[in-house]
Amino acid sequence: MFDYLTFDYFFDVNQRIYYGYVMMAFFIAFVFFRKSLKKQFSREVLWHKSARLDYLYFIVSGVLKVAIILPLLIGVNEVTLWVVLRLNEYFGYISRIRVSKEILLLSYTLVLFAVSDLSRYWLHRLMHSVPILWRFHRVHHSAEVLNPLTFYRVHPLENILFGLRYVLVTGVITAIYIYFFGAGIRAVEFLGANILVFVFSMIGSNLRHSHIPLSYGVKLEKWFISPLQHQLHHTKIYTHRNFGSYLAIWDRWFGTLTLGKAKSSKILDFGLPIKERERVTHSLLGAFLNPFIKGIKL
Repeated sequence: MFDYLTFDYFFDVNQRIYYGYVMMAFFIAFVFFRKSLKKQFSREVLWHKSARLDYLYFIVSGVLKVAIILPLLIGVNEVTLWVVLRLNEYFGYISRIRVSKEILLLSYTLVLFAVSDLSRYWLHRLMHSVPILWRFHRVHHSAEVLNPLTFYRVHPLENILFGLRYVLVTGVITAIYIYFFGAGIRAVEFLGANILVFVFSMIGSNLRHSHIPLSYGVKLEKWFISPLQHQLHHTKIYTHRNFGSYLAIWDRWFGTLTLGKAKSSKILDFGLPIKERERVTHSLLGAFLNPFIKGIKL
């Protein structure tokens, strides 16, 4: 288990810190943001109390995920089968719609990506707007410096919610496609990852949790969430903006979009809003227990 937790994350193409994604993020930072890259590897960032909690939290939460969380989650195949059976029960068997393999692959890839991204947007927004959920999500927002491992600074209960989101969305979409088009449905992949997720991960996903202010520019940021836009989301000013993961269209349509050109983007003050900052000590025990017990600091 320990070997899996410490090494396999870096060799799993479906993990954010897959070595290929990390290397590309470093390359982008080295070519375009050398000054910011120097700050990223400075002692004040690399060995900040918040960063040290990220490193420890990554290992401990990984153990909990394998030992407790994953066994509790239902699988995509179980959800897919259940939905297919229900569709057949309520609507009867139908003749499969005949379309080319290429169109089927492309449409399934795009639909699954878009619906999954939309579901992440709304669950993320709910984590901010529902008080009881915010108690758990603020563990992630308590980070005062950012690095790729901050991505994994997520309370176990939030991990369960996002895991269920993934299983339900993937299972339902897959079941609908099987019902109308037959078995053998799969997304276009590269090295085992959804091709669209792979592309976005290669163009800077690891920079979202960093001090590298990569912006896509005004026009593109109305469509795609840039690393800088997510960094703004981690500031005390724009905490409740930019909920999107890959696509910015949900934030734009639902009124929560802030572009990377925001005036305060030059000085990014990461962490919880001021009124909650007195509760932060970057304690491992506090990070796990604070959502349940008032008075224990993060």
